Amino acid sequence: MQGSGRLALKAVLGFWLLAGAAIASVIHLQNRKRRKSAIGVIPARYASGRFPGKPLVDIRGKPMIVRTYLQAKKALTLDRLVVATDDIRIAAACEVAGAEVIMTSENCANGTERCHEAVCKLKAKHDIVVNIQGDEPLVEPAMIDEVVEALREKPEAVFSTACTPMERREVPLRHRVKCILDQKGFAIYFSRGVLPANKAGDVRPFPTPHQDKPYLLHLGLQAYDRNFLGLYCQMPPTPLMLMEDLEQLKVLENGYKMKVVIVDHCAHGVDVPADVDDILRIMRDEGLQ
Repeated sequence: MQGSGRLALKAVLGFWLLAGAAIASVIHLQNRKRRKSAIGVIPARYASGRFPGKPLVDIRGKPMIVRTYLQAKKALTLDRLVVATDDIRIAAACEVAGAEVIMTSENCANGTERCHEAVCKLKAKHDIVVNIQGDEPLVEPAMIDEVVEALREKPEAVFSTACTPMERREVPLRHRVKCILDQKGFAIYFSRGVLPANKAGDVRPFPTPHQDKPYLLHLGLQAYDRNFLGLYCQMPPTPLMLMEDLEQLKVLENGYKMKVVIVDHCAHGVDVPADVDDILRIMRDEGLQ
């Protein structure tokens, strides 16, 4: 009987120790310093396999990277905005337009590493680092603001990004990255395939009563907690990341939370030379200068 009593006491103590730890964790989370300052970084390199010199392609009299910079500069949440590049031609074009330029190594494997190297070279410290794709000359400043605010308001997340509803005819396209979310707006998974899938393997509306729920297209804009960014760049590649060739899956595979904001935005990235004509058409149709 005494042995049973001791076991019961240990169980009760164990329960409360676990409960106390959980409560302390919640309190710590709630009391964490709110992320405030944000820096935008536009990574750009000249050597692109599909489109060499892409950042400097002329779009109505301005290099594409300059148009991206001028759009991003309109964002209200950025305390600082820099261009990170390894090429003096890109640097010169941006400096003429008034941009602050940070020279980075030619050995950066991707834009994320270039962002990290750039902020490490700056003396000023920022809580949030926003990776703004240099090949998005029509990037919407409001979308940048939404991604920054998402990371400010969700201390449990270390990464935020944006998605937009997509047309069903585009869902099977492999170059269109799809995303699914949980009920609180955190990312569950990203894929180049049809996501979510179904038993028939086709693209269809969600079942009733969710028939109006859209498929989601992932947009390239992303923001990181400054401290997490350094860790993120040191993380080794993960299986799903390699299988899908999607770098952001490394965040989810390592158990971190990623907040996703849903925006009404058409992707206007420039991947190949033919995409420039699409940008010019959009600018003409919308009366943009």
